[in-house]
Amino acid sequence: IVGQEHVLTALANGLSLGRIHHAYLFSGTRGVGKTSIARLLAKGLNCEQGVTATPCGQCDNCREIEQGRFVDLIEIDAASRTKVEDTRDLLDNVQYAPARGRFKVYLIDEVHMLSRHSFNALLKTLEEPPPHVKFLLATTDPQKLPVTILSRCLQFHL
Repeated sequence: IVGQEHVLTALANGLSLGRIHHAYLFSGTRGVGKTSIARLLAKGLNCEQGVTATPCGQCDNCREIEQGRFVDLIEIDAASRTKVEDTRDLLDNVQYAPARGRFKVYLIDEVHMLSRHSFNALLKTLEEPPPHVKFLLATTDPQKLPVTILSRCLQFHL
């Protein structure tokens, strides 16, 4: 991922040291690599070789993440799912353990598009996340996110 070495280095160091946050926020303009980095992080968390800064890319988990069909990577486009009911439906499954991976990863793209009620529903889970769940949030507009959400995420500006 060209031009994002600082972010990749910070994430790699965290994975290598076992310092894994429960929620990450990637912000930046369109096309800078927010969702690509989030998917790479999902691979690092769920690679069959173990939590790693250098996922193998060959195991079933890595390949399925690459192909967009890994059951424990739940990708949501918040722009098309803004209602609080959508968020609640999503969060209803947070309590359940991952089916195949080490972590259940929720990748919420364009997270700034969620409604105020959706943010409130998400906040409760961000405050007390189950240990097997990681949230990867991506946005082009971080200033539209409530400070309560921002304060619970490890933030990277790309």
